[in-house]
Amino acid sequence: MERTNPVVSTPITDDVLQAARRLREKLLADPYRPGYHFCPPEDLAIPGDPNGAFFSEGTYHLMYLYSRSGSGFCWGHISSRDLVHWRHHPDAIGPGDGDEGCFSGGAFLDDDGAAYLSYWMLPPDPARGIGMAKSVGPRFDTWTKLPDNPVIASKSWGLTETTDVNGTPIIYGSADPSNIWKKDGRYYMLTGNLLALEKFGRAPEAPAEMQGDHLYLFVSDDLKSWEYLHEFYERNSEWTDRSEDNMCPSFLPLPSSPDGGPPSGKHLLLFISHNKGCQYYIGDYREDRFFPDSHGRMTWIDNTFFAPEALIDDCGRQIMWAWLTDNRNDEKPFGWSGVYGLPRVLWLGNDGGLRMRPAPELENLRCHEKSWSDVTLNAGERKLLDGITGDSCEVMLEAEPGDAIRIGLRVCVSPDSEEETLLYYDTQTSELVFDATQSGKEGRIIIERAPFVLIPGETLNLRVFIDKSVVEIYVNDRQAICRRVYPTRPDSGNIFLFTEGGSMHFKTVTVWEMTPSNPF
Repeated sequence: MERTNPVVSTPITDDVLQAARRLREKLLADPYRPGYHFCPPEDLAIPGDPNGAFFSEGTYHLMYLYSRSGSGFCWGHISSRDLVHWRHHPDAIGPGDGDEGCFSGGAFLDDDGAAYLSYWMLPPDPARGIGMAKSVGPRFDTWTKLPDNPVIASKSWGLTETTDVNGTPIIYGSADPSNIWKKDGRYYMLTGNLLALEKFGRAPEAPAEMQGDHLYLFVSDDLKSWEYLHEFYERNSEWTDRSEDNMCPSFLPLPSSPDGGPPSGKHLLLFISHNKGCQYYIGDYREDRFFPDSHGRMTWIDNTFFAPEALIDDCGRQIMWAWLTDNRNDEKPFGWSGVYGLPRVLWLGNDGGLRMRPAPELENLRCHEKSWSDVTLNAGERKLLDGITGDSCEVMLEAEPGDAIRIGLRVCVSPDSEEETLLYYDTQTSELVFDATQSGKEGRIIIERAPFVLIPGETLNLRVFIDKSVVEIYVNDRQAICRRVYPTRPDSGNIFLFTEGGSMHFKTVTVWEMTPSNPF
């Protein structure tokens, strides 16, 4: 049977073609639009959460939340075979079928190959709750919302107050659903607690059980009817404070190596608090409860690294993305907004801590390699890495511990150093530091410090990725900071090695230009 798409069958006028070309040329000329970090093709992605990640038959699928002009909040849909080059699909879900829009959620691929999206239904009045949509491969171009929506109903915006069979009051969130997982033939899903915290946990006299971050566990036998079980874990006030919520959760087995392979036996719970950004728990999952062993953060001074989304691929790797919230001011005139950090591979270290590094597929973008070896700098000295493309590159360096206090890179540097971004390891405070106080006039003018302890006898290994307005720094697979910067000068493209407070020996320094992979 022939299918007629009304959008395709409508004649395209010269005005439409010219407008599309002008938009593409404008985006290509934007000095802050990344070349190899994913960004939405057009329109405003505020909020711009990554959502609905899943892997099917060799293809990575990822959704992105954005506000579609003339419509409402939609989930854009992209797919890739290599985590680098992405194909754009029709929007997966958006306004319609009773929804005025769709907020964040997760994805799940069932044993029969059907894919499901779990999402937060809009609007707040009347209250709706958690919805689901289904699609069948191989391309997953068409998604159908379940007629059973909402599968978890709200009594008010993002919140349900009810009673159990004994009449005991129960309060749970009905917002930001997690990915779905399957265990012993049953389906499980988590919901976030922001609205429960706002209503019951903010007051000084609020009961302890309503303060801070919580998640709520649901179970289903058919993906249509969901039963609330209980809270998923017990909050530890030594790890998070009472102001922090738990939203955008992702709950998956944690691999034992960067190559995937057998699971480690531990699970990783990624989530955000709206005020302090992306963080995680590592722990044990048993008897339908999660028992965290440790807690960590992926952002420390604000909430720039935000809304994590992750999947497990056919190698057993866990790969995550996050939205960078430090946008330019009033982005509508530019025609686009929203940038994701690089896909990170996550695994469990031998010490029980989280390990992370950029997905190795990104190495396919490397070209025009330059390298230096055996570079020694005395206190206060710096060395220009000349002949490189300073606004689209990867820098990898290995340094032997010396008596220097600060060791690292000055990037996005103007010839007179009026503009520069400092990336370094502070040996006195044992911190990885991202200093954006001279990066430009827009963005967040801050210094971010992430805890990192260099083990005695260990060399310092830094990897830095620069992509127009995005800068990421990784250290020894154990810590990372990712932010955006906005140099105003077109000549702010130099990169220097530097040390302060003592000398430092750089064993090797390698720089690659990174080939743009975004279509425009």
